Amino acid sequence: MSTTAAPPTDPADVAWDLEPLVDGDGAAGVERLLDEADRRATAFAEAYAGRLDELDGPGLAEAMHELDAIMDRVGRAGSYASLRFAADTESPENGALLARVQERATSIETKLIFFDLEWTELPDERADALLQAPGLDKVRHHLRTLRRYRPHLLTEFEEKILAEKAQTGREAWGRLFSELVSAVRVRIPGADEPVPLDAALSRLASPDREERRATAEAVTAALRPGLRTRAYVFNTLLLDKSVDDRLRRYPTWLASRNLANEASDESVQALVDAVKAHYDLPQRWYTLKARLLGIDRLKDYDRMATVAGEDVQMGWPEAIDLVLGSFEDFSPVVADTARRFFDGRWIDAPVRPGKRGGAFCSYTVPSVHPYVLLNWTSRRRDALTLAHELGHGIHAALAQDKGLFEQGTPLTVAETASVFGETLVFRRLLDAADTPASRLALLAENIEGSIATVFRQTAMNQFEDLVHTARRREGELSVERLGDLWAQSQTELLGDSVEVTDGYRMWWSYVPHFIATPGYVYAYAYGQLLALAVYGRYLQEGAAFVPRYLEMLSAGGSRSPEDLAAIAGLDLTDPQFWADGLQLVAAQLSAAEEAAEQVMAQREREPAV
Repeated sequence: MSTTAAPPTDPADVAWDLEPLVDGDGAAGVERLLDEADRRATAFAEAYAGRLDELDGPGLAEAMHELDAIMDRVGRAGSYASLRFAADTESPENGALLARVQERATSIETKLIFFDLEWTELPDERADALLQAPGLDKVRHHLRTLRRYRPHLLTEFEEKILAEKAQTGREAWGRLFSELVSAVRVRIPGADEPVPLDAALSRLASPDREERRATAEAVTAALRPGLRTRAYVFNTLLLDKSVDDRLRRYPTWLASRNLANEASDESVQALVDAVKAHYDLPQRWYTLKARLLGIDRLKDYDRMATVAGEDVQMGWPEAIDLVLGSFEDFSPVVADTARRFFDGRWIDAPVRPGKRGGAFCSYTVPSVHPYVLLNWTSRRRDALTLAHELGHGIHAALAQDKGLFEQGTPLTVAETASVFGETLVFRRLLDAADTPASRLALLAENIEGSIATVFRQTAMNQFEDLVHTARRREGELSVERLGDLWAQSQTELLGDSVEVTDGYRMWWSYVPHFIATPGYVYAYAYGQLLALAVYGRYLQEGAAFVPRYLEMLSAGGSRSPEDLAAIAGLDLTDPQFWADGLQLVAAQLSAAEEAAEQVMAQREREPAV
């Protein structure tokens, strides 16, 4: 642990301690770790380059053990630099450190490129025989999945060039985009000074429609000045990916992401088609929500408005008790694992100027501990976000024993524990709700969470599909063209239930996933539906399910997504799986509609004031 002091009760004081990543040596520790990794990478290349086909099973195990040690040092240095940068993207010192680490890490990794290339070139029979050897339990699945990339790898010389040039290409553009978005300040009417983008967006949950409208206009005004620059960054990265896909012989813009996710192109398309076929579900909710809010038709800035009589607030200590109590009721192992994040200063909570927006969990490396970043604004929704990110953290912590190569899962499975944890907290809140109005407020948050994760992320996937396709066919896309494609994908999702305003056409331009991880977003829908199915198993089996759930998380990425789901008794290869998951979302909507009708009936019975 990085500290033994009692965790702070004021979220403003909840800042992470990154020193365990570098043994307490700060930036000097970063250089030491990279120096060690560099020396060992040089020695590794001298010992193994050109000789992989000569190794026996124990020799391969020894090589993988050394690779783990090298990448652990690179990972610790990289995590320290990237997390410092996320906490303050405006610091020149943090930016310079991140650039330094990326440059040195690339230099180290290029010395090791030969290994993956030689491994994938081994004949199948030879590789299969080697994989039977003892000592490979923490790398066997990783080595198997590497071989799937054989059709898409280039020569060692070409791979090294691409890795070196990425520092001044893809990675540089991604960092610029992150800095541009983090620097956005929104001038909220009545506020003493401009606020960060995340703080402004949280105001869209306000029960006051005029406040929502004014906030949306202020966000649009703040996004407009840098829009052309962000559009140029996006265009550049769209082209960069098309070139990379062509060189690596990927048939579509999404194929490389699917391969990384261990998902077939056909299964991903089946997911997207199934979700789009149920776009009527969010449209039903937004039509009902307009009635609840007394509005003829929602506008885009009304979508997140609370249907409660007031914007529900929650203090940091209350949120901790809620989350840990919910986890404890499910499993003491889960609760104890989550508690370590507070006791050990592995969380950074407050909104600060220059801090990266949103929330995330960084696995870092198995030899240290995962970290969680939040932007806490004291809304009840933030407590569910805390549960979500701690779910990721629990998944990472339980899988630490699987080692560096197999701790993490494909993106398609990565949301399982996070959504599960969030659902546990939601159910606790729902059980405590004692009036139709309070139940409606919670059910509304729940269905809107599913809409955001399943349907909106699928619409974002469709936006990505449109822009990647258009960029390859039409060339550089104008700001207006990008806005058209964004509006097209959003209108398809929302139908006639929500009016897409002119200002909303530029709101694509702050979404980091489009820039940093093309094709990422469909994994949210995949993971949400999988997590709901896992939770459904828990409801059916009760406490008997807990050991299987812990086994699933502890397996990390040591098995395929299909095998991981099978631990929970689920079959991802069944075409009916996605339809069943969407029926769970439909059931959520039906419960929200029932509560809404009760609330509206009660309003009609109340005498006018």
